Amino acid sequence: MSLEERKRRWQLAVGGDDEKADGGLSERDRRIDRALSALYGSGGGGQKGPGSLAGSSPRVARWLGDIREFFPAPVVQVIQKDAFERLGLKRMLLEPEFLAAIEADVHLVADIISLGGTIPQKTRETARIVIRKVVDELMARLAQNTIQAIRGALNRHKRINRPRARDIDWPRTVLANLKTWQPESNAIVPERLVGFARHSRLADLDDVILCIDQSGSMATSVVYSSIFAAVMASIPAITTRLVVFDTSVVDLTKKLADPVDVLFGIQLGGGTDINQALGYCQSVVRQPAKTHLVLVTDLFEGGNRDALFARAAQIVASGVNLIVLLALSDDGRPSYDDRAAQYFASLGVPVFACTPDRFPDLMATALRRDDIQAWAGQSGLGAIRAPA
Repeated sequence: MSLEERKRRWQLAVGGDDEKADGGLSERDRRIDRALSALYGSGGGGQKGPGSLAGSSPRVARWLGDIREFFPAPVVQVIQKDAFERLGLKRMLLEPEFLAAIEADVHLVADIISLGGTIPQKTRETARIVIRKVVDELMARLAQNTIQAIRGALNRHKRINRPRARDIDWPRTVLANLKTWQPESNAIVPERLVGFARHSRLADLDDVILCIDQSGSMATSVVYSSIFAAVMASIPAITTRLVVFDTSVVDLTKKLADPVDVLFGIQLGGGTDINQALGYCQSVVRQPAKTHLVLVTDLFEGGNRDALFARAAQIVASGVNLIVLLALSDDGRPSYDDRAAQYFASLGVPVFACTPDRFPDLMATALRRDDIQAWAGQSGLGAIRAPA
């Protein structure tokens, strides 16, 4: 690396507070320096000054345009996160110009829905557009695998001989038609198709209840859970219910046709009453042996912990397939209540954090009633073990 390039990088690293200090930089470098100084320079930290972004949404839009021009998307998202924390930009989410310019991701969606009813009416439509963009991108990434995994978990004990193309059990079809092997064409001409039976009556369907902690620490888990609930609600082989809770419980099942409506129905933040939420879920269970209850929470109970433990034991004893996800996000190992996690594990309940890309396989494993603890171990998800 040349001496000139080293000097350039050093000037960008330390920042230029005056014209003399950045005199050796090109105009493009000066723009990079100004964009970074606005956040990390003397005007940062949420105080007004030469580099402050406060009070001018058009300036924020220009600043966002600069960082998106100069840096790749992962770096842009890091800078935006720092901006929320250092410059108090959450209040600027109230400005349409900001929402229109920002590089949207799941964390921004969580920030927007955390503002809830404080977003003025003039900005709500812009906020919906931003959320819609992120939701559509996530649906495109997650929906197909989820649908395929769940369809693959159809009741494999029942077989039919006139299946639809998507329900054909190809390994068994091949075995059933080996006698039709034609060496000259190197092919089997099947005389009989073997397929998985589809559920034809509501009473035959498996029920999935997603019970989601909407306290502030679970923000990205709430976003992913809502999207998965909407995807599963579109699959006729199961029934899906979405319940969110803090110190109150809200059933959002009727909104599942549109995950954006679901997200706008969520109020992130507040306390946590897991026992009350499980009590509601317990009340809507129709057939325990065919119900899968996925509780997404860090297990920090704000209500009666002993009552929570007793209710969890009742639910497990009833035959419900209870699963606890400490998080459903890409954010790494979450903070959680270790004592509560170990108690649930002592009931035989799988307890672990799950990433969105593994969730479809988790649901398929649950629907087949396979060993979820073993699956989590094989998937590297580190299930909590019961105390010895």
